Amino acid sequence: MVFSRIVKILILLNRYIAKEVIKSSLIALIVLLTLVNFFTLTDELGDLGQGNYGLFEIFQYVALVSPRVGYDLMPAAALLGSVFSLGAMASNRELIAMRSAGVSLLQIILGVLRAGLVLLVITVTIGELLAPVSERYAQVLRATSQTEKVASFTQYGFWIRDGNKFINIRQFNKSDELGDINIFELDGEQHLLSAIHADRAIYDGREWSLESIDQTTFEDNKFVAKSVTQATWESMLDPGLLSIVVVKPENLSIVELNRYVQFLRANGQNPRVFEAAMWRRIFNPVAILVMMMVAVPFVMTGNRTVAVGQRIVIGVIVGLAFLLFDRIFGHMGIVYNLNPLFAAVFPVSLFLIVAIIGIQRVR
Repeated sequence: MVFSRIVKILILLNRYIAKEVIKSSLIALIVLLTLVNFFTLTDELGDLGQGNYGLFEIFQYVALVSPRVGYDLMPAAALLGSVFSLGAMASNRELIAMRSAGVSLLQIILGVLRAGLVLLVITVTIGELLAPVSERYAQVLRATSQTEKVASFTQYGFWIRDGNKFINIRQFNKSDELGDINIFELDGEQHLLSAIHADRAIYDGREWSLESIDQTTFEDNKFVAKSVTQATWESMLDPGLLSIVVVKPENLSIVELNRYVQFLRANGQNPRVFEAAMWRRIFNPVAILVMMMVAVPFVMTGNRTVAVGQRIVIGVIVGLAFLLFDRIFGHMGIVYNLNPLFAAVFPVSLFLIVAIIGIQRVR
């Protein structure tokens, strides 16, 4: 009977710790996201008035990139939330009361990690389902508004309007090298004047050149077909606009990154950048649990009279240190040809070792 009551009390304390940590972490995420979005908004205001890029489009862009930014900030927010909530418990002597009642340090850590698992699920959901899609829409919105061109993605490729011409592109090697292009020209009454298909299009810095062209012209209820090996393509199509549809690591989920890595390998291309992004995407949610473990020794070894503000400053410094070190080491891995898995694991492992050493000292 007594044992069952003890178990119930431990479960209630575990839930209480987890609830407070989750609440504080989400508040920290909102604060960090607001700060980053403010700087993003300030930066985008520099392009205000370029084409159709107005205030409404800028706010849309900031909102669309928020899921990806929030995904990147979640480990730091988890650390900050853990430091804040556990620090508040320490200042209110709640942790001392728990330890005096027989609650072990391990049970407190488990309560924190329970909150971490909830945040991990939220992060993976955002990173896999929401962030890649919203990031692609954000880049399309920004580029099409600034260039005053209408563009869209469909299952049949990328579509863009250039005056009275509608262009369909189905293959992107680079922003200045395209494949499988269809160009449809209409008159003022929306009648089809010509249809052109080209196997390839190359931009030399000044103009586009089409290769392997099949052209059909419609005139007076008849059509004329001809083939041309190469021809200049007079188009205002901007390679900068096309860069939004060139594959980028931040626009892909883990599954899409893995598929693209396999595709690059099968075609004899270097997949290192995308492979590094894939492993970093895998270990970013794990970093949430590690950063929450880092928060425990900071709070448990500190004096209970330490102000919550000081604990928050410590959390911010450690969180930023992790983000910077993770990014810098990831880029170093690409530059110095390190193993992508090692480049992704090392920062998380280093902070995990720091957390374990800190917890052992507390014990």
